[in-house]
Amino acid sequence: MSKKGYFSRYLLIIKKLKVKKYTSFEDLQHYIANQLNYLQMRDDTLDIGFSKRTLQRDLKEIRNLFGVDIEHSKQHKGYYIVHDENDNMNFQRMVEAFDTFSSLNMAQDLKPFIHLEKQRPQGTESMYGLLHAIKNLLRIKFDYHKFWEEKPNERIVEPYALKEFKNRWYLIAKDCKSANVRIFALDRLSNLSILTLKFTYPLNYSVAKMFNNCFGIIAPDNEPVEEVVLSFTPFQGKYIKTLPLHHTQQILIDNEEECKISLMVNLTFDLEQEILSHGANVKVVLPERLRFNVKEALLSAVSQYQ
Repeated sequence: MSKKGYFSRYLLIIKKLKVKKYTSFEDLQHYIANQLNYLQMRDDTLDIGFSKRTLQRDLKEIRNLFGVDIEHSKQHKGYYIVHDENDNMNFQRMVEAFDTFSSLNMAQDLKPFIHLEKQRPQGTESMYGLLHAIKNLLRIKFDYHKFWEEKPNERIVEPYALKEFKNRWYLIAKDCKSANVRIFALDRLSNLSILTLKFTYPLNYSVAKMFNNCFGIIAPDNEPVEEVVLSFTPFQGKYIKTLPLHHTQQILIDNEEECKISLMVNLTFDLEQEILSHGANVKVVLPERLRFNVKEALLSAVSQYQ
């Protein structure tokens, strides 16, 4: 079977276990058999055999490739995906990405029916090398060009993780010169080299914790978490409810007059930009500092048209 065929079968196993937590081998075998036509669209040389030995190999590859652990429960007599509540959002995003990728590449006949934006995030050509360095705890060297500097500077860092925000990818890494954790945009990174020098991942550091109280890519140090209350128009509120701004989002009021929500976050530039992007469809209720910043930005924008 080709790599595409294997990949599609891995995806089917993940999707089945996502729908039914404890699934027996027989149910998985029956499900894979029913999806044979789908798999053969990806690989017409597909071997239809699916034994317990095949499943064990698949589970090992799913763990190695995607970081998804699948185990068997004797009590419930079925296979299940192991992930805690903190990993749930990342897991959901990953499954959606797999499903979308598989669908878009399933057949050339889809081209007339699916239109993709032509703008693609730059810097993604470095992702495979970065992931290899992160997984194997290897230092990396690259040139980094800040927008406000004329020339790029060489950086040597210890890479911790990759983060996506608004169709841009970022590297979270410890700068070996300053010993501080920095965030580097991949579209400003070039001449990547993976070094042979290994590093030790700090036991007390968590990327998830770093961004837990943030909207966006800015993670301020020692900044207090504040309650942000936003009032959206009822129509705009429909979008906010289906795609929450933050995992702490709570609905305070939802009626014909407004959709009011609360967030528990750090006040950052990214958050202000998101609020401004909703224009007249949102009003900042709290805190006063955020109200002032957004108001000043709107007045400044209006002044450019006078």
